Amino acid sequence: MLAFLLKRGFTLVRVRGSHHVLHNGHLRTSVPVHGNEYLKIGTFHGILHDIQMSIEDFVDEWSS
Repeated sequence: MLAFLLKRGFTLVRVRGSHHVLHNGHLRTSVPVHGNEYLKIGTFHGILHDIQMSIEDFVDEWSS
């Protein structure tokens, strides 16, 4: 998710512990990075909500 957001133009603002805070204009989100663990579904949905992206749009951009 972190690489996906960086590719979409988000910039890393700060890292506090395992949480990476990114922003892109008026959009801001926090991505937890815990090694090779997968994001929990609620966290994933929260990040998509923060960046105002639907699941369908995410799937389209992820697969392209």
